[in-house]
Amino acid sequence: MKVTIVGAGNGGSAMASDLSIKGHLVTLFKSSGQGHNEHFDTLLKKNGEILLQDSDGEKKTKIHKVTNSIKEAFSEEPKVIVLFIKTNYHEDIINKISPYLKDDQLILIEPGYLSTAYFLKHCKQHKLIIAEAQSSPLDCRITAPGVVKVLFRNERNPIGIYPAGCKDEAETVLKEFDYNFVILDSVAEAALHNPNLIVHTIGAIMSIPRIEYTDGDYSMYREVFTPSVWNLVEKLDAEKMEVLDSLDLKKIPYVEACKFRNSKDLSVDAKEVFYDYAQNNSPSGPTISDSRYITEDVPEGLVLLESLGQALNVKTPVCTALIEIASACLDTDFRSAGRTLNRLGVENIREIGGVEIGGVL
Repeated sequence: MKVTIVGAGNGGSAMASDLSIKGHLVTLFKSSGQGHNEHFDTLLKKNGEILLQDSDGEKKTKIHKVTNSIKEAFSEEPKVIVLFIKTNYHEDIINKISPYLKDDQLILIEPGYLSTAYFLKHCKQHKLIIAEAQSSPLDCRITAPGVVKVLFRNERNPIGIYPAGCKDEAETVLKEFDYNFVILDSVAEAALHNPNLIVHTIGAIMSIPRIEYTDGDYSMYREVFTPSVWNLVEKLDAEKMEVLDSLDLKKIPYVEACKFRNSKDLSVDAKEVFYDYAQNNSPSGPTISDSRYITEDVPEGLVLLESLGQALNVKTPVCTALIEIASACLDTDFRSAGRTLNRLGVENIREIGGVEIGGVL
């Protein structure tokens, strides 16, 4: 199957090599001049060759095409387009790729924070199927130019589908990726179960003194989630679940959603699954205070949750406090360019969800 992956960072590079091993014809498109430039230059020099390190050893794979040309990235009319860049840049890149899209293509957003709305906002002329994921199926890192390490693979990968009537078609296409996708009731459900909304924001904000004191010699997952910080996780998670409930979606706790994605045995304790990952499989870092854990997940995740709460008359004091603290610590107004209902487009949210939100939708 022809696949174009937009984004040549950790996730995009890992998925490109993994799908190439599985026999798909993958184009890896670097959509900006930021980040992992040495890695991308190495891929160009080696004609798309990546060394993929996984639990079962190392595999060399050759990606069909590696490019930073938007025209070339879509020249072969891929069946599936995977969006694998920071959510801060989703609206901009969706607007840019819109002229190159074709009817009946499937867009897989890894992950989205309701970026489906941006496709409705900028790609109305196309008949597309949108699959929005909770998180990446591969937890991975670029360890050296041309080398990608998979830390672990999710057991299940929940996704929401828009339009809802295309769920069967989307499931048939995505089965070919062999990522154990599980179809959810709603794109909004997938967006709000993005784990980074909870774990990245609280983890990174509460880590700022430790990161700065150690000059980045730090591991957030191993060090920060003490009993008191876990209370904060549960309070923010409760606000998220109240928003889900107001949208008539399932109130699934953060740790239960994580267990469903990560654990083969669903009878185990969900909190134990989290701490097992934290101690044994998690990456080190973040190494700087203004990491993407804050600069992405606060404006794109927490601001979205706060905006939904305001429209639904659901109070989100912890969410609001975390936005305020992150903004004060990094001297940045994270709401100014944040992901609100107005920015996504109220009419687009209405079309996605088909629900009444506080009299606005």
